[in-house]
Amino acid sequence: MGKIIAVTNQKGGVGKTTSSINIAASLAATKRKVLLVDMDPQGNASSGCGVDKDELELQVLDVLLGEKSARECMINAEQAGIYVLPANSDLAAAEAHLLNADSKESRLKDALAPLVEEFDYIFIDCPPSLSILTVNALVAANSVMIPMQCEYYALEGLSALLQTVQQITEHVNPELEIEGILRTMYDPRNRLAVEVSGQLHEHFGEKVYRTVIPRNVRLAEAPSYGLPALLYDRLSRGAKAYLALAGEMIRRQEAYAESA
Repeated sequence: MGKIIAVTNQKGGVGKTTSSINIAASLAATKRKVLLVDMDPQGNASSGCGVDKDELELQVLDVLLGEKSARECMINAEQAGIYVLPANSDLAAAEAHLLNADSKESRLKDALAPLVEEFDYIFIDCPPSLSILTVNALVAANSVMIPMQCEYYALEGLSALLQTVQQITEHVNPELEIEGILRTMYDPRNRLAVEVSGQLHEHFGEKVYRTVIPRNVRLAEAPSYGLPALLYDRLSRGAKAYLALAGEMIRRQEAYAESA
């Protein structure tokens, strides 16, 4: 059975979409079958995988409204090596459409249920806010990956996110857990970054990935070509870091399976 991971942080600009695209592509490069669900109306995860978000006939909004199945709406983003359930700015209307809808928090969970056996990993790229879209992602997910920069305000955002996850766990999705905390845009020369990194290890222990994602211009350039960094510049530090993260995730899952 595949694992559904929501990639989220209520603070914007932390590398959430970049991480969603690149970890999905890196796991696909290890022969895993991966689906990336774009739940952000900006549609950057879609365009970053080479999908023309302005020409979509079907998208995740159609799935949330119950008009189409996830299978009907997903696209084979061959150049990225993954499947994408895309989105564009039309998704911003989801809040209004679902306001009085039945089971509005579990629409995505119900839609992804038929695909869980088909994919090894399903990643959900969430918007940088606590909206009905983020709630749908957290209800559908088995776990949460939290990308964050090692800076003071990021710690405040992490605290708010953990409270949200706890509320979802207590009231809607008791199986939801923290998959891992990913340090992004990391610069070891920055004293504050090192201090915050130490605090993360102190409070969250093994939940903090050993792999860190460095500041890397190739990671910033790759989306404009509709490619993950791995396919844009395989030798870049950013691409190598996400490949290392994929390896770490696989080892963690194998170790968990053995212990279970």
